[in-house]
Amino acid sequence: MTSREDETLAQAAVAALTGQLALVPKPGLPDPRDLAARVTRRDHRGLRWSAKALAPGLAAMAAAARRTGEATPRLRAELGAIGRCAEHSVGLAGGGHRGALWTLGLLVSAAALDPCARGAEVTRTAKRIAAHTDRGAPRRPSRGSTMSATYGAAGARGEARAGFPHVRRALTALAGARSAGASEAEARLDALLTVMSTLQDTELLHTAGPVGLRHVQAGARGVLEAGGTATEAGRTALSALDADLHARAWSPRGSAGLLAGALFLDSLPVTTSGRRGRPGPTGSR
Repeated sequence: MTSREDETLAQAAVAALTGQLALVPKPGLPDPRDLAARVTRRDHRGLRWSAKALAPGLAAMAAAARRTGEATPRLRAELGAIGRCAEHSVGLAGGGHRGALWTLGLLVSAAALDPCARGAEVTRTAKRIAAHTDRGAPRRPSRGSTMSATYGAAGARGEARAGFPHVRRALTALAGARSAGASEAEARLDALLTVMSTLQDTELLHTAGPVGLRHVQAGARGVLEAGGTATEAGRTALSALDADLHARAWSPRGSAGLLAGALFLDSLPVTTSGRRGRPGPTGSR
């Protein structure tokens, strides 16, 4: 059974994912301004619908973590089983969030394990969970794991086992952009570009190869070096990068999922002592 706290964490994670989807323009990623597009099932409307389909699975993961009480192999196995069921449900709803489910599932579970933790504290708990092997996982290698083995990229599993360094980088970028006077949308886009600038995105490695990955990373750095999305030069560079990636059909989906993880951690309510208290009713700030 899930509790109100479990449901609240799940809804906060879904809100973070849909908040990431609403950003424009996201280089190479679905744009909500083009809702008429019907190229594949992964259009923006389908992505929003399937994001909401994650909620029951995420709540079940939070409940499993709360019930287990520590980052054990048993918990890792249970989370893996729940995650595979959630993937099936999301697939029926249109699919498109497998990477985000991995990131958000671990972070939601970590937040449930330590209700007083926030930010980097949550990622450290997620690291302890991810350190265990999911013995129930399919033996057939995924596309991401194949790219990781071929090119030596950390991949989603390596990112989690390292304590989500790119989620932490995104949190730092969010705080820095806000402090510099950027709007919330600009701060979130700068955080996305910060992740894109260094992440070894296995989806990009599959579609674009190492040269293409470096091209995307350089483009993201170019926007940030131009002043970020709060400046005219940065916005011009962002529009050019967006057009370029869409023309090439290169999509940095891994970066988008990690931004959603950062937005989830950023949404956790903070007590006067600077640590997270009981979850609030929504995932918004």
